[in-house]
Amino acid sequence: MTDPTFMRREIAEIPAAVRRLLSEGDADLAAAGAALRERDPAVIATVARGSSDHAASYLKYAIELTAGVPVASLGPSIASIYHAPLKLARGACIAISQSGQSPDIVALAGAARAGGATVLSLTNAPASPLGAAADRVVDIKAGPERSVAATKSFVTSVVAGLAVLARWQQDTALQAALAALPDAFEQAIACDWTPLAEALDGQESLYILGRGPAHAIAMEAALKFKETCGVHAEAYSGAEVMHGPVAIVRAGFPVIALIARDAAQASMAKSVARVAGQGANVFATASTAGATTLPFAATGHALTDPLVLIASFYGFIEMLARRRGLDPDAPPHLKKVTETV
Repeated sequence: MTDPTFMRREIAEIPAAVRRLLSEGDADLAAAGAALRERDPAVIATVARGSSDHAASYLKYAIELTAGVPVASLGPSIASIYHAPLKLARGACIAISQSGQSPDIVALAGAARAGGATVLSLTNAPASPLGAAADRVVDIKAGPERSVAATKSFVTSVVAGLAVLARWQQDTALQAALAALPDAFEQAIACDWTPLAEALDGQESLYILGRGPAHAIAMEAALKFKETCGVHAEAYSGAEVMHGPVAIVRAGFPVIALIARDAAQASMAKSVARVAGQGANVFATASTAGATTLPFAATGHALTDPLVLIASFYGFIEMLARRRGLDPDAPPHLKKVTETV
């Protein structure tokens, strides 16, 4: 029996990491929420790349749905390459990075602060340059992450952002849902998606669909297919896929529908029916006509239900990489800390 990969071990550490963040990080989360409540921003900018950018996309949906404040992603090159000034006097900025090291992310966070924004950083390295560039630093407390493919740091980045949001909006229902997340993650990690792995044998391209926060999870899943398995996966909104991409769906084309128990569930069911009608081989995280159901752990809250899907997916994608004879800890041409300008 071979030893577990670092990726597998880190997936297993997700529940403990979330518990640690919510307990040990409570004071920082509360202070960051209070800072946003005092600022009452008219707009929020996000700064991130890779998996951290998918965490930012998740938080975009959560903030817009809960606080009604528009959230926009800023391209890091605006500061690092083009040196353009920003006007964010009535805004806030959320910068997310596991390492807090990439020069372009740090530069943009600094530019946002110079432009008048209150800057909050979510990082696994609070003493990093990104931490220094922020007004408020939240340690996501993921602990050491040795696999190149981020897992627990993605999850704790999202949980940290949701916890700040809950305190900013004084949303007790969301706080209660977050407190229950460690147990939900335990259940999600135990979900067996082996039938999906078997269906993907010999396949090198697929679509992953989601709406709302689940679209951010779809983007993260698509990245992991590329990173760990060398498979070309594209993430689309369940609506956006109909605006052109659906044209290439043929008989047997694999589609994963990440369906949360939220207001988008009925819409996603219609998208599944459409692609299944074109012959797609669809797997869905809900009982939906035209799709094979993947097991899932439901949380009972619309803003946490999509997040636990990624834990089930992470377990699946680590297994798929090994099934294909690949090392998910060391994807070709990649390294753990990516520094770009």
